[in-house]
Parts: sequence; structure tokens; C-alpha cells
Amino acid sequence: MMQLLVLYGSRACEHDVSIITGVQALSAADPMKYDVTPVYIDREGRWFTGEALRRMDFYTHFDEKQLIPCMLVPEEKGGARLVKKKTGLFGGHGTLVRPDCALLCFHGMNGEDGTVQGLLELYGVPYTSAGVLGSATGMDKIAMKLIYRGCGLPVTDMCWFERADWEREREEILSKVEREVGYPAFVKPANLGSSIGISRARDRQSLADAIDVAASFDRRILVEKGVAHLKEVNCAAVGYGEDVTVSPCEMPVSWEEFLTFDEKYLRGGKGKGGKLGAKAAPAKGAPVKGGGKGMSSMGRNIPAPIPEEATREIQRLTREIFRIMDLKGVVRVDYLLDSESGKIYVNEVNTIPGSLAFYLFEAMGIPFSQLIDRMVDAALRARKERDASTFSYGSPILQRAAGAR
Repeated sequence: MMQLLVLYGSRACEHDVSIITGVQALSAADPMKYDVTPVYIDREGRWFTGEALRRMDFYTHFDEKQLIPCMLVPEEKGGARLVKKKTGLFGGHGTLVRPDCALLCFHGMNGEDGTVQGLLELYGVPYTSAGVLGSATGMDKIAMKLIYRGCGLPVTDMCWFERADWEREREEILSKVEREVGYPAFVKPANLGSSIGISRARDRQSLADAIDVAASFDRRILVEKGVAHLKEVNCAAVGYGEDVTVSPCEMPVSWEEFLTFDEKYLRGGKGKGGKLGAKAAPAKGAPVKGGGKGMSSMGRNIPAPIPEEATREIQRLTREIFRIMDLKGVVRVDYLLDSESGKIYVNEVNTIPGSLAFYLFEAMGIPFSQLIDRMVDAALRARKERDASTFSYGSPILQRAAGAR
């Protein structure tokens, strides 16, 4: 049986959302295929494991005495071990499990951004999310948009600057934004997700206020042109390399001009779908509400009520972005649609989407358990390809350096 680690939490603004995704994945993984070990990273960066982590109510009455402090250490010949962290004078480093694969359920910094991916690359542990490059650029909205624009993908007008620039040249920055972007404008921290720190600016005063908010979350700030007649449309993909399956498109149901954090995660709540949300595929164009918590609980239309031509173009763009950014596992790409002109803009890619976007794949007949199977398969295939590459090169440089002394 495969040893599967499910990692989640970490030092991020989206810590609590990551817990929901992690617990959902723990419940969905097929127990006939996987021996699943939860690994929770708390807000201070400490690693824990233990059966209590499988209960959602545990996190509201957190008691670390019920858990085992742990850490991941490399094996001599590749791979890694999850070991009990030494505590006290007589504590030891006993091996808890040797993972065959890690299922990553992080959202935001210190997890989704390539940091944990880099650690697992060094240790030689297959993992389910995008690699270091795709994860890092997928987290940084500025780098992401510059890549998209360089590849000829449709993006809105934008400009960016650093917090130090804003603190030093407020009036110059405001004039730059008005000149290059105009109103309405959306102001965003470069490295946060879930709409945290994002504001809409309609004039110079609201723009200054919005930049102050974004600068409190990140040192790099992105400002983008607002889209008239805005509709948000999302599309997910799963796979690796050329073997990619794209989901139906969805249109989140929002009463605001963009989805806030509260709308994404705090609407709905418990519904008839149980822990993992609704099981049956919705009727065409029907709003899906309630279900399990997380992104799956948000009101949405699946499939999105947009023209077939727009659906096909969004799915094509999703495949192209998957290839350009060398992604793997499950991702969700978010788009902005001008419903009057029909123009489509790429907004951002979520390399580890909320709830792993399982609801989009369930709508096309792929249950959550099979989605996890596909993610694990992609992780193992990527590791196999990496192992086929040469990472050493013999040269006389050290002998020459030693002889020169």
C-alpha cells in the first residue's frame, strides 16, 4: 500500500482555508490504495502528525498534547522519512513513515509558493503540486502577469511597484497608475490569494487607500485595469505534461464586483452534501449552493452560462497555461470576461486551488478519490522523468583549484 503524506497549514494568511482542503483530502483518499498520514504545519512553522488532525473540530479546540511533533529528514540513498521530533532529554527520532508521495494542500505563502516543493525536490519525494518554477510564478501575481503578457496571452492593463516606492513617491505613483491603468482599478498584494488585501479604486483617494492596504500585506503591489461588464469564470485542469484533462467552466455567484475572502469561504456552510459537499453533478447552468465548507460551499453555476465559443477558448487557454508554466496535479485558472464585448482576460492561476477544485471534476463524473489518484500518478510520473535526467558532471576543476594552491 502506498504511503501518502497529506501536508497542509503553514505560515500563511490562508492557513485556515488550507486546513479545510487538507481535511477534505484526508477523507477522500481511497483507504484501499493509500495509508494516509496527516502532517499539519502550524502558524509558527512547527510540524505535527496524529489521528486527531482528521477531525475538523480539533482545530477550534487545538491541543498539541494529542499530537506528535515531527519532521522530515532525508534518507542516505534518496527519499525521506517522517520522524518523531526529539523532545526532552530522552526523546528520540523514531521513524513514523517513509512516504512514497506527498499530497500538498497548502494555500498561499510558505507552502503553495515553491518553498515546500523545493524541500521535497532536495529530498527526492514525489509531490502532487506544480514544481518550484510553476509554484513560485503562480504565487507572484506580478511575475505571472508579465509571463502571460510575454507569451501573448490576454491580460488587462497593469503596472506594479514596491512598497518602498510608495512610501517615497506617493504622488508620483498615483499619477503613474492613473496614466497607465486608469479607473476603475484593482489593487493587489503580489503574493497573496483568496482576495486578501485586494481593493477596487474609483478615484485618487480610494486608490491611495487601496495601495495602503495592499502594502500592509506585501512589499510588491500590482494595479490592474477593471473590466467593464465583469463576469468571473474559472476552469480547472489535472494531469502532467501533455496528458491534461480540463474541467467544465464555472461562474461563481457573487453580489459584489469581485469575490471577497468571505464570499469564497464563509458563505453557505453545512449543507446536504456532507463533509465533501454535493455528490451529484448539477443540472446544466444551475447554481450549486451549500455542500461542504471551503470553495465547494460557495454559490456557483456549473457549467458557466456563457457562449460555447467562450467556453472552448477558456479551456484552450487553460491547457496552454498548464504547458507554459510547466504545471502538474490540479490547478484552477481564473478568468475575467467582459459579457458585452465577449473579450476574455487571464486573471491568475491557482497552483493548489481551494478544495483542490474537486467539485469541478465531480461535475464531469470524476469523484474526489479518483482526482487524488490522478494527482498522485502525475507526481510519480514527474519524479520518474526527473530521475531520468543527469544532475552530475565530472570535471577537473577541483583538482586544478587544489593544485594551484
